[in-house]
Amino acid sequence: MTSFVTLTSGQKMPILGLGTWKSAPGQVKQAVLAALDCGYRHIDCAAAYGNEQEVGEALTLRIGPQKALRREEVFVTSKLWNTKHDPAEDVEEACRNSLDHLGLSYLDLYLMHWPMAFQRGKELMPRREDGTVCYADIHYRDTWIAMERLVDNGLVKAIGLSNFNARQTGDIISMAKHKPVVNQVECHPYLSQADLLSHCRSVGVCITAYSPLGSGDRPWASPNEPCLLDDQRLEALAQRYHKTPAQIILRWHVQRGVVCIPKSVTPARIQQNLQVFDFSLSEEDMKQIDSINRNERFIVPAVEMNGKRVWRDGGHPHFPFHDAY
Repeated sequence: MTSFVTLTSGQKMPILGLGTWKSAPGQVKQAVLAALDCGYRHIDCAAAYGNEQEVGEALTLRIGPQKALRREEVFVTSKLWNTKHDPAEDVEEACRNSLDHLGLSYLDLYLMHWPMAFQRGKELMPRREDGTVCYADIHYRDTWIAMERLVDNGLVKAIGLSNFNARQTGDIISMAKHKPVVNQVECHPYLSQADLLSHCRSVGVCITAYSPLGSGDRPWASPNEPCLLDDQRLEALAQRYHKTPAQIILRWHVQRGVVCIPKSVTPARIQQNLQVFDFSLSEEDMKQIDSINRNERFIVPAVEMNGKRVWRDGGHPHFPFHDAY
């Protein structure tokens, strides 16, 4: 049986869900169907992933009168992209577009994908001729106020953050009418996020881990970067518990109370990722996994400048990763 975390909104959010980032069109529909059919009740989406329409086709096949599931049984998250931060012009329209694509009348959770606003428009990544991204002068606090209206109007049950640091999270909490219930961030044993997790827990914000297995298939991975799933310490634990390294990692997240959304389009893998509720890691083994933290981010777009790789959006005034956590 799937475990839940209870959000400050009172909602029960399944601690393990299906991630859909990098799931190609033509594959994601079958992945969502496979997930729902084997017991997942939490699907994580985003407008920027470019596949919400296909996710919606799967949801429509399984949710509704005379179908396998009732709407209230499935927790669906989507996210507001950086080019849609304009409070008056874009926030509600972007949310409604996601709802249309997903075939839903409301979202359980809607996240601000990043604290950084980009120039409005149809392009996901509006760029100048030299390739640099065009930023917009919109503060994430103003975007948040517009997101609060989505709750008031019944389009979403709750709102939250993604890729916000502790200071920015506190900034939102200090002025929010509807408090953020979740901060979705990169988190895995090489980036354990212990300080951010502790901070968010202290202010009633749940952490969701994206790329909880280290995102070995990220398009920009270089050959010399470590692959988390091949880590010999995790492989040794997996052999001892008669589980896979992925199941060991997912169990580590679950025991920390961190929601995780592993992505897969392989039915057998999707099912395997859910099979983490029939064993527990010892306290000693939890500490061993904690100890392999390297504070290593894999999911920060980088660009070449003067022969060095630098963070692409490091110059944005709201770039979150200059802070320690």
